[in-house]
Amino acid sequence: MSNGGAVPPSLEAVGIECERGERVLFSGLSLSLRPGNLMLIEGPNGSGKTSLLRILCGLAQPSGGVVRWCGADINQARDQFRAELIYLGHNHGVKGDLTPYENLRIARDLACAKQDVTLDEALDAVGLAGFADVPARTLSAGQRRRVALARLLVTQVRLWVLDEPFTALDTRGVTLVERMLAGHLAQGGMAVVSTHHPVAVAEVDIVRLELS
Repeated sequence: MSNGGAVPPSLEAVGIECERGERVLFSGLSLSLRPGNLMLIEGPNGSGKTSLLRILCGLAQPSGGVVRWCGADINQARDQFRAELIYLGHNHGVKGDLTPYENLRIARDLACAKQDVTLDEALDAVGLAGFADVPARTLSAGQRRRVALARLLVTQVRLWVLDEPFTALDTRGVTLVERMLAGHLAQGGMAVVSTHHPVAVAEVDIVRLELS
């Protein structure tokens, strides 16, 4: 997870503007994220939370402004940025015809894998022990969400971008996500989270951004 030792890892957005049709969702938006930071993106439905996350990930282009990773425009440092990022959106991306184990193996092989966490350990950590070898389509919505969350445990990246990660999760699942966030941030990671749910992560620098 080295950035060459030149610029400390950081995510910055400067003067971001987003338009949808003839409507401006937000403009002049700037933010900055450093190791150990958790940014919560809050606001009503339709305020542009998902659009902002997709812009920060480079999955959508802003109408104006720039997003930088380690000081470089993410469009100019695309490979480096994507190697440091995991995005979990509304569509969890779990392939129904594959097992949780197979889904996780593919996710790990496509990213920088953590060497100290096995796939079985990750599935056990998210409460899916005993479900590793069943087709994912037979799982509940909450269980499929847990498969997606397990990707966070087997990939070695600095930046997590999570869009409504508590969707379909019960109380234990919510606590699990909060615990995962706390562990990631304690190790020098950073996270941007869109949520309607209160987030309880102690001893963490939480920055709140409200979209109207």
